[in-house]
Amino acid sequence: MTSPSTLDAGRAAAADRRWADAVEYLGRADADGGLAASDLQLLSTAALLRGEPPLAVDAASRAYAEHLVASDPAAAGRVAGWLALEMIELGDFSGSVTWSARAMRVASTVGDPRLIAFARMGPGVAQLGSGDAAESRRTFEEVRAVAEEYDDGELDANASLGLGKSLIELGEVADGFASYDRAIAAIEAGRVGPFSTGVICCALISDATMAQDLGRADAWLDLLDGWCRAQPSLVTFSGQRHALRAALQIVRGAWDEAAASSELAVGRFRAGDYRAVYGAPYSAAELQRLRGSFRAAEESYRRAGESGWEPQPGLALLRLAAGQAEAAQAEIRRNAAGVDGFTRRFVLPALIEIEVAAGDPAAARQALADLRAASASMPTPMLEAMIASAEARVLLAEGDAQGALDAARDASARFLAVDAPVERARARVLAGRALRALGDRAAADAEFGAAREVFAAVGAEPALAELAEVMGERRTGALTEREVEVLRLVSTGLTNRGIAQRLSLSEKTVARHLSNIFGKLGIASRSAATAYAYEHGLV
Repeated sequence: MTSPSTLDAGRAAAADRRWADAVEYLGRADADGGLAASDLQLLSTAALLRGEPPLAVDAASRAYAEHLVASDPAAAGRVAGWLALEMIELGDFSGSVTWSARAMRVASTVGDPRLIAFARMGPGVAQLGSGDAAESRRTFEEVRAVAEEYDDGELDANASLGLGKSLIELGEVADGFASYDRAIAAIEAGRVGPFSTGVICCALISDATMAQDLGRADAWLDLLDGWCRAQPSLVTFSGQRHALRAALQIVRGAWDEAAASSELAVGRFRAGDYRAVYGAPYSAAELQRLRGSFRAAEESYRRAGESGWEPQPGLALLRLAAGQAEAAQAEIRRNAAGVDGFTRRFVLPALIEIEVAAGDPAAARQALADLRAASASMPTPMLEAMIASAEARVLLAEGDAQGALDAARDASARFLAVDAPVERARARVLAGRALRALGDRAAADAEFGAAREVFAAVGAEPALAELAEVMGERRTGALTEREVEVLRLVSTGLTNRGIAQRLSLSEKTVARHLSNIFGKLGIASRSAATAYAYEHGLV
């Protein structure tokens, strides 16, 4: 017989969103004597949020059966509707169709408009997934109308998510994000349950990041962070949260913090956050690529690709960084040709960069025109900065140095305004190249020097290597000229502070240079660095 104290403890834990305790106590009560349908639903929710989908599906399936036995078809229909949506999340599309049919059959019998509307959610998601965005739009508009009529906040939020995605798929990006704003408002008002809150927040932050809408992405990620922190035993969504944070930290130039976030994302994925199967390895791969750990990045992109989603544009950019311009070009062209319009907009800046590097400025110019056209549906400050930077890159390839300089300076100012320091540094490299082509070497060197400081501070070794090549600098072994300067001063016994003062750098930048030197030379101490400098005649 089920112990009342155990069952009450499980219910209390679920009410407090202590999901680990809820699974433990409700599971124990279930094993002792079985649970009523409502308690099985609590167990299902707790298990799903703890990253235990098999247990969640089993408990919900039994709750559905128990509701029917108890002659409560409305409750059974709602469970069936949730299972239809959860099956989509788990990648079991045939299971989703089965549960959608059950939900609709029961809802039609009951005749409750809200239940019928909810039962249509699963088929609406399926319509969107099959490419019929126009039909899914109609479905979600009708569902949301019912939610509004009956003041059902959770149904409204879920319908707003589906409608927003449908509108974006149809090219109505601004309207799609307005629908997203409505879903977020319902969450902020506390009208949305835990699983829907996680699903909606993660989906919306991901789309905001792809749209280069940093304002929305930051605000929505803060909301998700607070929600996750209030539930310490939450597993599902916890890894995806860290992966989403890493992507924004990379843009902000906080690469050490991004490394920590990506490590947490991978760790939470391994702990059971099945929804981080793509985001966790992809965020790790991006930072590894940008810092020059190409082998590690290749492996991380491979793991991301095992999720079923292509790890682009990162993988193509890795090919480019490794000197495989033609392979990068073929890969990014294939990807850009096969994705939806919204995803293609996200991929186009990389396509432009790769086309220029592969020696096809005409293709880059066409891709730039496509990016401008795509951005018209919802321009953002970050996207406008990226367009200006791409314009500078294309103009340089076409031989218009003055036009490239104007575009690069515009890009630099825009990146400064949105706090994207590394992209700003890349724009300053473009400005330096244009100035050099115009014969102003002093101004060019100033732009290059400013860019190099940023690259060194974050550890962007491939960017530093490319910049050294642009500047015609000699590299001593694997070290840049600046790293050789630091190494020489280390060999004199100067501290990081002393080196920073001597070279007019920050201590953080000196520490980054020293870390790069140790990594390249395979050493672990200042004394070993000093010995290397003497052995190789650098002092």
